[in-house]
Amino acid sequence: MDVKIVKAEWKDRDIVRNMYAFYLHDLTKYTDALEINEEGTFEFDAFSLIWDKEGIEPYLIKADGKLAGFLLLLRAPFLRKADYCINDFFLYNSFRGKNVGQTAIDLLFSEYKGTYYIEQLKRNEPAIRFWKKVYRYYQLNVDETSRMEDGEECVGQLVNVE
Repeated sequence: MDVKIVKAEWKDRDIVRNMYAFYLHDLTKYTDALEINEEGTFEFDAFSLIWDKEGIEPYLIKADGKLAGFLLLLRAPFLRKADYCINDFFLYNSFRGKNVGQTAIDLLFSEYKGTYYIEQLKRNEPAIRFWKKVYRYYQLNVDETSRMEDGEECVGQLVNVE
């Protein structure tokens, strides 16, 4: 598949909002903290920050020209211990297991070198497996930590991409 990551623009905000609803729905398998809103969907409570704050960059992931998912990249001024944070990473089910995610990360790492912080819910074993596979592929040294965030146990990794 021909995979691309494209920085989302203001005109793409409804697409990103729709994808966030699917992403958050997926996360309900691993957390009880997410609830359906009055309109029957899941909503990212800080969605407006994506477009209002410097250092938050949404990217659309496309495979063969079709929307496949998104990632949310954070950088300064939000980060102190890393250059970048992959805050959210999502692929529609139909694109999982087809190397789309790995290729999207390849493109990101090729464009943005530096220290990354990446975090997963501890109960989200598929995400943890995915990121471990990425780290092995790049032969990255991983500094792993655990922490509680909003009552959820999370595992995070600090890696340096050169």
